[in-house]
Amino acid sequence: MRPALPPKPPRRSLPEGSFADIDWAHPWFAQHEARGRRWQQAALVGYACYLEELNADARATGYRTGRGQTLHFIAQDDLPEGASYEGHIAATGGVPTRHNLHDFFNALHWFAFPRIKAALNARQADAIDVLGVGATRGNVRDALTLFDENAVLFASADPALTQALRGFDWRALFVEGRAKWESACEVRVFGHALLEKLITPYAACTAHAWVIDVPETYFTWSRAERNAHLDATVSATLAANADLNGRSFAPLPVLGIPGWWGANEAPSFYDDTSVFRAGRRQRPR
Repeated sequence: MRPALPPKPPRRSLPEGSFADIDWAHPWFAQHEARGRRWQQAALVGYACYLEELNADARATGYRTGRGQTLHFIAQDDLPEGASYEGHIAATGGVPTRHNLHDFFNALHWFAFPRIKAALNARQADAIDVLGVGATRGNVRDALTLFDENAVLFASADPALTQALRGFDWRALFVEGRAKWESACEVRVFGHALLEKLITPYAACTAHAWVIDVPETYFTWSRAERNAHLDATVSATLAANADLNGRSFAPLPVLGIPGWWGANEAPSFYDDTSVFRAGRRQRPR
């Protein structure tokens, strides 16, 4: 019998949930756990306490936004009327932050991958300068938003695994290639909306995977060293890639990642073609 998959929750504009709903035991939250638990406790106390905690960390790190401004966090109501979100961050360093899970995960990524976040912010602000804020964002801004909201970073030292991902060959990637995970490829969740959706995991939850080719020695490095490498490499690529679009990514059903969901230990887990779909091969970036 095929292992049961968690059903997709009813469609809604944003997943519902509270700070108390975060289950830090899930592997997709692992990269944020130490800082996230502390912020979670502050958020449960109240909005002011939460912003104070974020800003204490921002002062300690000295991170910068897209145009070199010192990172800090402001209440959403302090965003000036008519100002664009990304433009305000680039110009002032102040990230408008609501008291909710969506912005909680967004803020965590400013600390996990500060150079990537700054590169995304710079590209968004540059596009806004040229095109303004309209009803449509255009291909580049759409792709930047996909990255920011729903991306995972797929680090791979094995071209066969990369090809399997791009070619929708799920059995090669997740079944035949299972033993190579964590020694020849791995995933970091980057999209903050994706983390919000994973508060309540469901079978069809699919990320936009950004592929990074890494050396074999990458998998001997500490997590901090790997994160720093990903941060530097991806931010440089984002800054230089003028032809960014939706096809820069490959779809990746996140509950298929080995070790991330108990039911996927059975090969039959991947037989559900409504989740693990066939698709045309994507061209490499």
